[in-house]
Amino acid sequence: MPASLNPYLSFKSNAREAMEFYKSIFGGELSMSTFGDFGSAEPAESGLIMHSFLEAPNGFKLMGSDTPARMTYNPAGNITISLSGDDEAELRGYWDKLAQGAEIGMLLDKAPWGDSFGMLTDRFGIPWMINIGATK
Repeated sequence: MPASLNPYLSFKSNAREAMEFYKSIFGGELSMSTFGDFGSAEPAESGLIMHSFLEAPNGFKLMGSDTPARMTYNPAGNITISLSGDDEAELRGYWDKLAQGAEIGMLLDKAPWGDSFGMLTDRFGIPWMINIGATK
């Protein structure tokens, strides 16, 4: 198996909801395991997600988990997920779905470099950039 680079997202008690939201956008198979599945020592956190993995049909992969109380939660930090390509319908479709309940930083519109570009922070606090390559 070749190496792969996969975003791993941290949430605070809503990883299940967030990962199901991303599955509704990207499709694919979603697996989730709770802290309880692995014998978590904290009964109050046994239903929280210890690990989730979404693999979309187009090859996109997202991982995520809830942050237990004993660990520091740093929402989004200095990371942004970037989606780019030249399939305008596909990427605008992702934008439209991610934008539900999101804070729009920059509308998806024509950029100075000729592409269409937009930025948002989704309703789970995850920042996204979408870049649609200009057709020639």
